[in-house]
Amino acid sequence: MNTTNFYDITKWKIGNPFKDVGEVINSIIADIKKRQNKSDVNNGGKPGGVIYFPPGDYHLTTQVVIDISFLKIVGSGHGFTSSSIRFNVPKEQWSKLHELWPGGSRILNEIAVKPEDPEYKGAAFYVHRTGDPRISSVEFSNFCIDGVHFVDDGSGEKNVENTYVNGKTGIYVADAQDSFRISGMGLVYLEHGLTIYNSDALTIHNNFIAECGNCIELRGWGQASKVTDNLIGAGYKGYSIYLENFAQILITANNIFPRGKSSVHLKSVSRSLVSNNILHSFYPGMVVLENNSSENLISSNHFLRDREPWKPMQIHDNGLSDTFGLLSISGNNNSIIGNHFSEIIDPEYLKPVGAKPIIIRVVKGVNNYISNNNFIASKSNYESGDSAFSAQVSSLLQVDKQLSLDITTVLVDKTSYRNTILDSGNINQVEVDKSINALRVTPTLTEYKS
Repeated sequence: MNTTNFYDITKWKIGNPFKDVGEVINSIIADIKKRQNKSDVNNGGKPGGVIYFPPGDYHLTTQVVIDISFLKIVGSGHGFTSSSIRFNVPKEQWSKLHELWPGGSRILNEIAVKPEDPEYKGAAFYVHRTGDPRISSVEFSNFCIDGVHFVDDGSGEKNVENTYVNGKTGIYVADAQDSFRISGMGLVYLEHGLTIYNSDALTIHNNFIAECGNCIELRGWGQASKVTDNLIGAGYKGYSIYLENFAQILITANNIFPRGKSSVHLKSVSRSLVSNNILHSFYPGMVVLENNSSENLISSNHFLRDREPWKPMQIHDNGLSDTFGLLSISGNNNSIIGNHFSEIIDPEYLKPVGAKPIIIRVVKGVNNYISNNNFIASKSNYESGDSAFSAQVSSLLQVDKQLSLDITTVLVDKTSYRNTILDSGNINQVEVDKSINALRVTPTLTEYKS
């Protein structure tokens, strides 16, 4: 009989973790529940346990169901590597690649998913427990969840590995929870990386979540949580970070890669902070505040909008016009302070062609405060390429010989009033009804010729 609360999946007595690690983990959870069956023993009784994955490839065909608190599932390496790059390399070159698959402590989500299945069915880990108290302190740390392949979605995409669709999720939390932690994880090739409902004191920190249809989705409602210090990048159909009905969330120090439908999407989010993030996108709609998202602070972020340089992905976009805004606001009493915006793109690649890009757009709202933002707008002079890495790095480093691009730095729609715009564009760049909004433009410097 196991007398400790530490479990190594490769040494457990039930199942084969290399063939179906789901069966193994479920049996370990059952053992914890059997052994810890009293709620009060010496002022304790249910301390939970640790389930450990040594480095290795563990196929999962049985969904793991978690219904106990104080459980930590931990590995020895997040194992992320770009599956997208490999799947867009001709197969005849694969033999020259150092490795083909993600590594570390890696779970391969091979659950069979049907289109009509409810969304939780495709999750490798399904957290589900109702009643009081809320399930608490479940931790996922330092291993990889790999969706393995995307599938044909009927869109006509020639390479089905670029559809970002397979019905699979890494971690799906269905019920209200407290103090969950997700850290040091690698999530790749999942239609949904993290889908979490009704969160309180949630920590999502220092993960690598990319090449997923959607990366982080906090749904239902939530409060007092943080998404910090992550590397994130969704596909062109989905969200890198999406939140709804949330208050008091901290989104900071993340590096959010391009290609997501949006970088940060806030729906009915209030009194929260988005700060000190690197945001890069190939499309407008980078940060969206919608459905009366109010009293939020968006500060000290770096926004970069440019063109997709990698040839296999240039056929895709998120469907938005460049007049939508890089930052779109529908809400009241938000503060947009001290951000840097770079719009680096040739006019022929704008949508519609030749459109005048809008950077900050107040679609609907009152008493929003937009101050001391800096804007760089220029035409691009870099070229696309077949290598995802070299093409993108070359484009990012190109800062010389740039010609200016005409932009609208701030547009306040007619349905918005009592907004304040300070030092966020010159007199020719801000479009606002000054009879119902306050404006102080950025001074225009006299042209200097050396």
